[in-house]
Amino acid sequence: MNFHQQVKQGIPDELPPARPYPADANRAPKRKDILSSEEKQLAVRNALRYFPEKWHQELAQEFARELKDFGRIYMYRFKPNYNLKARSIDDYPAKCEQAAAIMLMIDNNLDPAVAQHPEELITYGGNGAVFQNWAQYLLTMKYLSEMESDQTLHLYSGHPMGLFPSSEDAPRVVVTNGMMIPNYSKPDDWERFNALGVTQYGQMTAGSFMYIGPQGIVHGTTITVMNAFRKVLEKGQSPKGKIFLTAGLGGMSGAQPKAGNIANCITVCAEVNPKAATKRHQQGWVDELIDDMEQLITRVREAQANEEVVSIAFIGNVVDVWETFYEKEIFVHLGSDQTSLHNPWSGGYYPVDISYEESNRLIREEPEVFKVKVQESLRRHAAAVNRHTARGTYFFDYGNAFLLEASRAGGDVMAENGVDFKYPSYVQDILGPMCFDYGFGPFRWVCTSGNPEDLDKTDAIAAQVLNKIMTESPEEIQQQMQDNITWINDAKQNKLVVGSQARILYADAQGRMEIAKAFNDAIKRGEIGPVVLGRDHHDVSGTDSPFRETSNIYDGSRFTADMAIHNVIGDSFRGATWVSIHNGGGVGWGEVINGGFGMLLDGSENAERRLKSMLLFDVNNGIARRSWARNEEANFAIKREMERTPRLKVTLANLVDDNILENLTF
Repeated sequence: MNFHQQVKQGIPDELPPARPYPADANRAPKRKDILSSEEKQLAVRNALRYFPEKWHQELAQEFARELKDFGRIYMYRFKPNYNLKARSIDDYPAKCEQAAAIMLMIDNNLDPAVAQHPEELITYGGNGAVFQNWAQYLLTMKYLSEMESDQTLHLYSGHPMGLFPSSEDAPRVVVTNGMMIPNYSKPDDWERFNALGVTQYGQMTAGSFMYIGPQGIVHGTTITVMNAFRKVLEKGQSPKGKIFLTAGLGGMSGAQPKAGNIANCITVCAEVNPKAATKRHQQGWVDELIDDMEQLITRVREAQANEEVVSIAFIGNVVDVWETFYEKEIFVHLGSDQTSLHNPWSGGYYPVDISYEESNRLIREEPEVFKVKVQESLRRHAAAVNRHTARGTYFFDYGNAFLLEASRAGGDVMAENGVDFKYPSYVQDILGPMCFDYGFGPFRWVCTSGNPEDLDKTDAIAAQVLNKIMTESPEEIQQQMQDNITWINDAKQNKLVVGSQARILYADAQGRMEIAKAFNDAIKRGEIGPVVLGRDHHDVSGTDSPFRETSNIYDGSRFTADMAIHNVIGDSFRGATWVSIHNGGGVGWGEVINGGFGMLLDGSENAERRLKSMLLFDVNNGIARRSWARNEEANFAIKREMERTPRLKVTLANLVDDNILENLTF
């Protein structure tokens, strides 16, 4: 069968042969053995409902083995034989172009060059899944191949519930991931219900088909590191020869060395998984691999002396690096961490003084011992960071739940008030006040032709639009504009593309709308093929996360999730091609609600109408919320937008004199 036939078939008519697990695959960690015997029977029963009864006897035994060996039923046998990658939009068997665009984005998220654990349908973060199993993938692609332009596919945590009649203005796909009743949203609840096959962790852009490889996080990390150096260096001082020390080279975290290079510093990034470190080195995302501490010390001192710009992957534990750098008096200017601490007990974070292989054995066979070791390591990690910050290191939490899990482990990371952390989230100090409050966030697009020349043309269009806007921009956003003009001008030479022909930059509502309209006009003229617009959920409006995206909200509302819910509902009826809303994301299950969208530009007047309506709301929904929280920068931005858009009317907060409150008695 050819590619089109396989896609249209969905679940095959004949039972395919069992297939061995690829020897060279980067296997996902074995999940916790949390189900009772009765629940394990239910998990197999749930899996078998995708298949005809005549196959049940054989598949039941196989799925039971998968559940025992992996802690999940992935249905390896049903993985398609064709290469999973983002093909040209014209190569997909679809009745409407919007459906073909979504198929392209799904395949891109499962491309082995993009995905962290592709055999398990996990894109990044150790557990960020596109689907729970291969049957869901097959059915979803079949439905998309049959979809008309007035139907909507509803996905329940990876499960395609079905195609429903809707309208041409409705989203083609609505995605939910992990939307639990609040009292059932603890980490063990995810383990249990995911093992049962009834929910999944979609991370942020993994489960919404909008991940574009490490490029997205490269840009965000670049902006973060550049501005962090601006905070700690004297004006005119260069980051060259200055150290940025961090950890993690998996899915999202693999972007850190590349970002450090762009920010012109020395990046030392520790990674315990040799395969992950080697993969990033082979892809050109990190310059050098070192697995010996003495060699690392020598190389770092050499780089400092020569004021080099270089990224070094250290195959080992970051706690060792923090402790040794302190002993050897190597000064670290910036410190952070991007291990997957939203998933600390299943391979997201590995304890110091225990080998990678032994840690994986403990995860499988002695999970309680592993948890104790992780918490011991977190306490050491926090203590080592504290010693460095006492010398002047600027440490920030990069939204991976490091401070949260360190505090739960008893690490010394709390402020004197016992409520806040002693170190800021990077959103609190950098991205919140400098970017999100002004409406700047990670706008991205994918050229569906798969043609690199189309990406070059869109880069040029975006640069032209930003340069024009900058000439008219107020002083408050000049730095953001210039950083992103520099980024887009250098994007091609930085070799950021992995998988689809995609690009990202930070832009506000005006920038996103004008860039999108310019793309749509170019498509209409036949200069480029159709373009998919999207963004990271980690944006102005998309995510309610008290320890990351909304950590600079100080009116008491940072634990509410109204913004993300309004975002996905508002985008859905303003023209998005697909929308998604997830429980969980970078800081962990139960800690965040986040939403995203995708929009196909096809050169039509209808696409222009949609982009103007949806992009205006998608950004300003978040600015309005931040303004109501009395954030000064957001107040400036929303007033400016209301002047530009007279039909936008936002409730503004009145400020209160502190003296009035200080004289109150309760």
